[in-house]
Amino acid sequence: MLTLATSAAQAHAFLDHADPRVGNKVTNPPHEVTLYFTQKLEPAFSSVTVTGPSGQRVDAGKARVNGNQMSVSLKGGGAGTYHVNWHVLSVDTHTTNGNFTFQVGQ
Repeated sequence: MLTLATSAAQAHAFLDHADPRVGNKVTNPPHEVTLYFTQKLEPAFSSVTVTGPSGQRVDAGKARVNGNQMSVSLKGGGAGTYHVNWHVLSVDTHTTNGNFTFQVGQ
């Protein structure tokens, strides 16, 4: 029974880590945000948006997906809190979503 529960739990693409790291503080605004998931993603149904300190979107368009990695380029946003929101579909057809923040500044 435990084996079945473990297999089912691994059937979704969960966020493993990100760059910039979740909750981290960086000195300068990054040129892109990259998210790494526990499963391969379906590019056509996976997306990420990033808003800067002013509340305006600073992502520069459609996310790039390569296997279990999703990246999006950023436009300048200045110092403050950035909000990352993601929604992904894993290749096994399960969807997950989430969000996190990181800080930019001294």
